[in-house]
Amino acid sequence: MSATTLEILEKLKAITLLEATELVSQIEKTFGVDASAPAVSGLRPILVEPIKQEDIIEEKTTFDVILEEVPSDKRVPILKVIRALTSLDLKQAKESITDLPKTILQGVSKEESEAAKQQLEAVGGKIKVS
Repeated sequence: MSATTLEILEKLKAITLLEATELVSQIEKTFGVDASAPAVSGLRPILVEPIKQEDIIEEKTTFDVILEEVPSDKRVPILKVIRALTSLDLKQAKESITDLPKTILQGVSKEESEAAKQQLEAVGGKIKVS
């Protein structure tokens, strides 16, 4: 910084708020500027549209595990997995594999639904998670 700039800066530090306001007013008149407007050169304002509620996609947090198909030779292993995953008794579990598609688990977490899907597919079931 030049000596003149440093001298002006030191004098500005010593003035009161009222004197600073008067100085700004005089600078505005003398140089034809507006101190209240931000000095932006070469930049254009950016118009941003507000985000609409329908544009927001909410991530799903609960899932249903749906048994879609049971090969006839895989009924027993699938029954065992269904009983392990749910609180169904043998009769209810048998009914769940005869009337397909059937929701096996409802409103479970993503991790739980993926684990159930893997277990059921491992024993031959065709599963859909939705």
